[in-house]
Amino acid sequence: MAKTEEPTIIKKYANRRLYNTGTSSYVTLEDLAEMVKNEELFVVYDAKSGDEITRSVLTQIIFEQENKGQNLLPITFLRQLIRFYGDSMQNLVPSYLEFSIDSLTREQGKFREQMSQAFPGNAFEAMEEQVRRNTEMFERAMRMFSPFGSILPDLGAAKTEEKTPEAAPAQPTELDRLKQQMEEMQKKLDAIAAAKS
Repeated sequence: MAKTEEPTIIKKYANRRLYNTGTSSYVTLEDLAEMVKNEELFVVYDAKSGDEITRSVLTQIIFEQENKGQNLLPITFLRQLIRFYGDSMQNLVPSYLEFSIDSLTREQGKFREQMSQAFPGNAFEAMEEQVRRNTEMFERAMRMFSPFGSILPDLGAAKTEEKTPEAAPAQPTELDRLKQQMEEMQKKLDAIAAAKS
């Protein structure tokens, strides 16, 4: 089926059957997975209620793929994702994940090229670099949304400092810097309190 601007309507019936209105035929989750891989847009509606259920069907496709042994999602990632449900950070997670996967998608050509080269370590290093950049962007975003953004430590900078062999062992740690910033804030608060009394 050719890619179109308008998404194909898929209807899900009570018997769990999926009906592709574009081809006028029943389809499986595997068929929908193929559509995703071919970048064919579709929207899934519950045939009885008319509710859009695309997200739950896509999640079901991922679940099916994971059950087949095609483990793409690390356990630590899944655990952390579960922890974010109901957390104050929950609203930031979808945007961050969407940004990260878009970035990975844009970089995949470069990754594939490096993986095909004779030195297998290059692809791993490139992935590590991409993860590091995504982590730094996430930390910057967290500082922007946090009411205490200016006092949050720059963890990305700390990791970079740790990697440089020239760094003196007496460098203050992130905890030391955070303590120092807290002490400075306390001094400012004390000064304000003293000025008011």
